[in-house]
Parts: sequence; C-alpha cells; structure tokens
Amino acid sequence: MERNTHKIDATGKIAGRLSSKIAMLLQGKNKADYQPQIDGGDTVEVSNVAAMKFSGKKLETKVYYRTTGYPGGIRNKSLKDMMAKTPDQVLRQMVRLMLPDNKLRANRIKRLKIS
Repeated sequence: MERNTHKIDATGKIAGRLSSKIAMLLQGKNKADYQPQIDGGDTVEVSNVAAMKFSGKKLETKVYYRTTGYPGGIRNKSLKDMMAKTPDQVLRQMVRLMLPDNKLRANRIKRLKIS
C-alpha cells in the first residue's frame, strides 16, 4: 500500500465541500482497492485555511457548544470567533466529524496536515 500526498489550497473554497473531499482522501475511497476495514488512505496537506468560505449565513449564525461537565457548564463559541482565532481547528473538527467513528479515525486524522 502506498500513500500519496495531496496538497490542497483552501482559498475561496466552500468549507463543507472541502472537508468532505479531505475525509474521502483520508479514508482512501478514491482508490480502486478500497476496503473499509483497512486504513489505506492518503496524506492531505491543506494551506490557506483562513481564506475558506462558508455558504449562506453560517459565519454569523453557526454556534459550537461544549460542556465542562458541571451543571450549567455549557459554553458556546460562534463560528466567526473560531475562524478569527483558530481556523485550522475548525477544519480539523469538520473533517474529524465526517470520518467514521471507529478505531481507524485517530490515525486518519493524524495524516491531515494544516498549514
């Protein structure tokens, strides 16, 4: 099994379409010998993540929630704030959630390099 390196420039691309393409490459679904139980995906390098676009009004209205584990400990952060501070984490989370939730996901997400 050989792993190819795909270099993607995210400038002006829609974030959801880009992340689904990245998830497909990390899984290896673009190869003829794809098997879901084998981690045969490629390495993906993404640049200019801060220049991604979002369709519709997602940048103003989308909110990410997390919890501290304590009662009343829900914290929220808007997509606009996250893109201003850590745009690489936004893309990494989008791709991570598009990968299947199994024991191969951790190794697949490690092959995603964001610069």
